[in-house]
Amino acid sequence: MRTDSEIKMSGFEILNHHLGIVEAEKFIALIQREKFDYTKWRANIFEGLSGKEISRRAMEFQNSLDAGERENGDRS
Repeated sequence: MRTDSEIKMSGFEILNHHLGIVEAEKFIALIQREKFDYTKWRANIFEGLSGKEISRRAMEFQNSLDAGERENGDRS
């Protein structure tokens, strides 16, 4: 299991990759400033998606991670 610091770093790297550094920092500031109900957000994240679509997206994500590990030689 990864440490809290490792998880935070991974999360920021993902935000930075998808939003860029400025919007990633803005996102973090917004989350900290506003009341944020993670449970409610999580309950609605897959709203309107079928189980098949969720599975397809998860497999695509896993395949992208695997491809990145192969490119970086990080395969364990």
